[in-house]
Amino acid sequence: MKAVCLLSGGLDSSTTLAWARREGYECYALTFDYGQRHRIELEAAKRVAAALGAKEHLILTLDLRTIGGSALTDDIAVPKGRSEAEIGAGIPVTYVPARNTIFLAYALALAEVHEAENIFIGVTAIDSSGYPDCRPEYIRAFEQLATLATKAGVEGTARFKVHTPLIHLSKAEIVRKAMELGVDLSLTWSCYEPTPDGRGCGGCDACLLRLKGFREAGVADPLKYAG
Repeated sequence: MKAVCLLSGGLDSSTTLAWARREGYECYALTFDYGQRHRIELEAAKRVAAALGAKEHLILTLDLRTIGGSALTDDIAVPKGRSEAEIGAGIPVTYVPARNTIFLAYALALAEVHEAENIFIGVTAIDSSGYPDCRPEYIRAFEQLATLATKAGVEGTARFKVHTPLIHLSKAEIVRKAMELGVDLSLTWSCYEPTPDGRGCGGCDACLLRLKGFREAGVADPLKYAG
């Protein structure tokens, strides 16, 4: 079985790749250099893809800075020190417009080329930042699009499935699952705004959610943080 696995180098996508590998999939890892301010995650993705035995690892370059509209790709401050209630309310400025739709479209193209009917993405609807393109209904809608929009789908030679094994897991459950699957968590990266010396800021939503997950799982986070 073949699968395309979206891999950012973060905790969620790394655990998802490990999950797919455990299920016996031959994985084509796909990472995007899209102009994100936390480009340090690209090195993490390389490390994780190699460690987890991806058959191939493709890094595609897109410049979403030309579109902007997000604190990750534009001159907008990354929110820091938000409470759990604030993180869970509304859509934050770290949302990148249509990012998962763009990423899944490329994953779908790669899957069709490799005759792979399976795509894995590490979205989660719990302990998340409230991004609209991480919801189960969005994933199901994209599967319908995949059937309508591809040669393989129209000719009936493939029925694409978007796998979201983490979508109903909390961050603590994801940490435990990663350990169960043998993911080296020191290889992963989460922070949206790393310090110049390569540490996590400790205050952005991504850091706070990660730290919360490790704390609730009773596991020490191997990453270093500022302060």
